[in-house]
Amino acid sequence: MRDDLDPRDVEAAYAIQAINTRFWEAAGRRIIGRKVGLTAKAVQQQLGVDQPDFGVLFEDMELPDGDALPSGRLLQPKAEAEVAFVIGDDFPAHTVTREELAAAVESVVAAIEIVDSRIADWKITFADTVADNGSSAMFVLGKDRKPLAGLDLWTCGMALEVNGAVASLGAGVACLGHPLNAATWLANTLAERGEPLRKGDVVLTGALGPMVALQPGDSVKATIGGLGSVGFTYES
Repeated sequence: MRDDLDPRDVEAAYAIQAINTRFWEAAGRRIIGRKVGLTAKAVQQQLGVDQPDFGVLFEDMELPDGDALPSGRLLQPKAEAEVAFVIGDDFPAHTVTREELAAAVESVVAAIEIVDSRIADWKITFADTVADNGSSAMFVLGKDRKPLAGLDLWTCGMALEVNGAVASLGAGVACLGHPLNAATWLANTLAERGEPLRKGDVVLTGALGPMVALQPGDSVKATIGGLGSVGFTYES
């Protein structure tokens, strides 16, 4: 199908994502949030785009903190550390400011997104990753939930460890300048599509540093300043 999809056709890519989303909802899967991707300028430039993308988070995509993820569930997974927001209020079906978005955040939590792709060797275009649900496969939320007030999500450091060795470093500023910027972009993009964020939604705001390819047997841990740690094991 990707051979007939123009790499720059954003609307067609989101239409494919929406068709798949409706299919999975009809099959009984429940949406519990959204993810933002392509928040790093370097990755946007690599794919020739000037905006992030988004995908859907289903309830069965969440892996409890510290659990094992069977390798048979994934194809070519990579892990990235992110700041996640839990939304405390339904959003209106119109655009909001960053301040209004911040006021609606119930809690902040360290997260790991496990991305994956059906495209061989990750040779993806922007349309590919959008159509493939933002290349999202699984996610893990930390046990510690923090109020937004008092957190420094701009200079907060991130270290992602694999088997005890640091594999990726980053900071909040790497996520569209601030994780709140990414979440505001998402809220407004969804509002324009008539699908505003809802109370209880989880929002993965985007990677704080480079993605790390996973191998069976890997133990993964992410630590974000002010938010604590989160981790999982990728079973062999």
